[in-house]
Amino acid sequence: MTFLPETYNAGTQNWAITQSDSKYIYVANEGGLLEYNGTNWKLYSTPNGTNTRSVNVVGDRVYTGSYMNFGYWKKNNFGNLKYTSLSDIVKDKLIEDEQFWKIVHLQNWVLFQSLNRIYIYNDETEAINFVESNTGIVGLYNVNGVIYFQDPVKGIYKIEEGKPRLVTDFAIAQNDKVVSISKISNGILVLTSSNGFFTVSKKGVQKWNIPADDSLEGISIFSSIRLIDGSFILGTISEGVIYLSEEGTINYKINQSQGLSNNTVLSMFEDADNNIWLGLDNGINCINIKSPIELFDDVDGTIGTVYTSVIFNNVLYLGTNQGLFYKSIGLNEEFKFVKGTNGQVWSLYVYDDSLFCGHDSGTFLIDYDNAQLISNLNGGWVFKPIAKHPDKLLQGTYTGLCVLHKNEGKWELRHKIEGFEYSARFIELFEDSVWVNHENKGVFKIKLDEDFKTIVEIETPSLVERGKNSNVIEYKGDILYSHEQGLYVYNASTGKFEKGGVTSQFSNNENHEIGKLIKDNNGKLWSFSKNNISYIEKSQFSKDFKITRIPIPRSLRKEMFGFENIMFLGKDKYLIGTTRGYLILNTSKNHNETHQIILDKIWVKDKKTAFKEVSRFEKNPVFAPNFNTFSFAYTIPEYDKYMVSKFEYKLEGFYDFWSNWTTNSKVVFENLPYGEYSFLVRAKTGNIPTNNVARFDFTIKRPWYVSVWAIIIYALLFLFILFLMHKLYKRYYTRQKQKLIEENRKQLELKRLESEKEIMKLNNEKLTQDIENKNRELATSTMNIIKKNEILNTIKKELQKSEMNVGGVKNVERIINRNLNNEDDWKHFEEAFNNVDKDFLKKLKAKHNDLTPHDLRFCTYLRLNLSSKEIAPLLNISVRSVEIKRYRLRKKLKLEHSDNLVNYILEI
Repeated sequence: MTFLPETYNAGTQNWAITQSDSKYIYVANEGGLLEYNGTNWKLYSTPNGTNTRSVNVVGDRVYTGSYMNFGYWKKNNFGNLKYTSLSDIVKDKLIEDEQFWKIVHLQNWVLFQSLNRIYIYNDETEAINFVESNTGIVGLYNVNGVIYFQDPVKGIYKIEEGKPRLVTDFAIAQNDKVVSISKISNGILVLTSSNGFFTVSKKGVQKWNIPADDSLEGISIFSSIRLIDGSFILGTISEGVIYLSEEGTINYKINQSQGLSNNTVLSMFEDADNNIWLGLDNGINCINIKSPIELFDDVDGTIGTVYTSVIFNNVLYLGTNQGLFYKSIGLNEEFKFVKGTNGQVWSLYVYDDSLFCGHDSGTFLIDYDNAQLISNLNGGWVFKPIAKHPDKLLQGTYTGLCVLHKNEGKWELRHKIEGFEYSARFIELFEDSVWVNHENKGVFKIKLDEDFKTIVEIETPSLVERGKNSNVIEYKGDILYSHEQGLYVYNASTGKFEKGGVTSQFSNNENHEIGKLIKDNNGKLWSFSKNNISYIEKSQFSKDFKITRIPIPRSLRKEMFGFENIMFLGKDKYLIGTTRGYLILNTSKNHNETHQIILDKIWVKDKKTAFKEVSRFEKNPVFAPNFNTFSFAYTIPEYDKYMVSKFEYKLEGFYDFWSNWTTNSKVVFENLPYGEYSFLVRAKTGNIPTNNVARFDFTIKRPWYVSVWAIIIYALLFLFILFLMHKLYKRYYTRQKQKLIEENRKQLELKRLESEKEIMKLNNEKLTQDIENKNRELATSTMNIIKKNEILNTIKKELQKSEMNVGGVKNVERIINRNLNNEDDWKHFEEAFNNVDKDFLKKLKAKHNDLTPHDLRFCTYLRLNLSSKEIAPLLNISVRSVEIKRYRLRKKLKLEHSDNLVNYILEI
């Protein structure tokens, strides 16, 4: 038997518990009505006061009774309970300060019991009648279709045709309270609060004497139920729960020291799965009375972590991290400590009618409660018998291997085997070798001499891979190596551990999650993995092996990782050590029921608002585009402590693959795009999948900007843009074409201009050449004139010196003067000058129109940059006269004193 402690810490006073067809649990609590769906609790406040005294489920209604009020709750479209008051119908007839303590139903009648009345409600006609008692009413019971209640003064009544009829005056009950009434073959069985059981039949009222009477004496019983199997659960005040067999024998007690939340039990209920719910004065507990696991929880830490266990001479011994403890089998007594065994006990082994204890400090021989040290080698890990040597034991220790032997009837240490100094926690004797596993060093195959004194050979077989929590073990003629993710068998021909043989049948099992392999004291091979305890055995109909998984995860087993242990107790029962005591597993009670998953709640929100609830019954609802964040909550109403539910889901339309398995019963999808979606969720409890897949279909509307009309507008706009782009492109390419034509025209024009330029260049070159020729001609002409004038002047001077005929000389002088002032020379020069610089004289005349022809002639000579000495012969004047002429010209040109005359002429 196991229980879920403090399933809900609901404060004080949990007066009644019931269950609906959907397996939801409902509790009448001082805070109101509690609803539990297997995952979450929800509190509903009852109108006219929160203190709910009674609850019962009839069909789809949850009937409750509280202070001055009774009525029913019914689920709305959102899956939430909505209250309807029935007391309003008889509001004027209610007794002041009336409270409703019990609710039972029969056919279409629902009965509400207060301290003075029973209100009878017909759920078809909605008529309400009542039965009244002047002396009070205690309790209301439906016993196989007959309604009973107790009048504390007059006795026990039953209701027939709407009227109370006395069954018995029940004299003992006048000073006591009836706790429960159940059916027996010849009448009814009545349990009282302080005086035990009584039978009421045609023979009258008789005390039912049971074996538990002495134990129940002085205990006040507040609540009780009779289970389907005929046994009884008694809820006491301050003593917890007492479980009686059908014959009245105490099977066990559970109180606060065993983990119960509170010792005062106000209400009880057996659910559809035969779990027992306890409404406590403080909290709610659920007892898995038919669980395959019975838990011994070392609450105060006296025993500690159990590493090993054994039954020897009808005594159960536990080896723990705090020493060796024992107690006799079949007796309800506490564990006792074996003195001298303080510290870690690693192994217990029964051999030769002796109990060996492998201890951190050495090895002890146990005689009931006495421990005798027989070896001081630290760390007695494990013991193995040696074939053909019944007086010897091979032992693995912290520092290697040693041999114990029996000398003159006493066991003692014979010797330590030298040559192997590693810790030998896991050893196997197989054929002629000793196999030793070291988690970090690997596996060693050791051969010893015939006397087991020295090591002959050490071999280290190749491992495929190493892993945590590894060990080596012999099973069905094979040497196996296992760890958390793998199982391998030794191949003697290759000298390696490989997949194959027995291991091939477990490949890919649980995603290679094997865990440590342990052989129990009955020869069965067990696997302790993360999610399961499994046992391996040969099939009855073939040579194949089969594995049976018991879905108890490590998080709930709470064993010490790496130090898992199991012991066969008999009759399909096994003891498994945990970090806080031990648990007993009954393999014949392995649960294989299927369950149903329920999509419990659905919420939706947008970015700015909080979640609001959505009806899970609405078919394919449509949501606004901004309401695109969804939350789904789902559950399996399963109340077995060791049955863990896992879920996987998918959202078709968003992603179409199933999620990984998770224990989280809620998922949120944010910012979903518009479209049609189907949320699907399925589950498995233990290793059994649910018989259904919960589904919710919904649609998120298109935003206005992607609505049909918007798409049509977009399409038209797109076509318009295409048309506009077509026009623009046509216009663009027309312009490009024109531009290209223009560019080609320009190119042709450019080429034409380049051709003209080339022609002009050639012409210019020709003109330049002509100008150069003209310049040369002008220079030649000028120099010729200068030379001619110089010669004539020279001749003239010589003639003037001559004594020849004066008259003849005069004639010669006139001829010379005429040649010196020859206008033809000037015209010839002017023509040549204009060919070279034709615009100069025009510009000069335009700028200075008062210049005389002689001034212009003088300027042309200055333009040629001729010196005064060169100009004088041309003008047939002296150099002095040229300077005077320069001076006069400056004045006519109105030049400043600082201005250079020649530069001015050259710049025109």
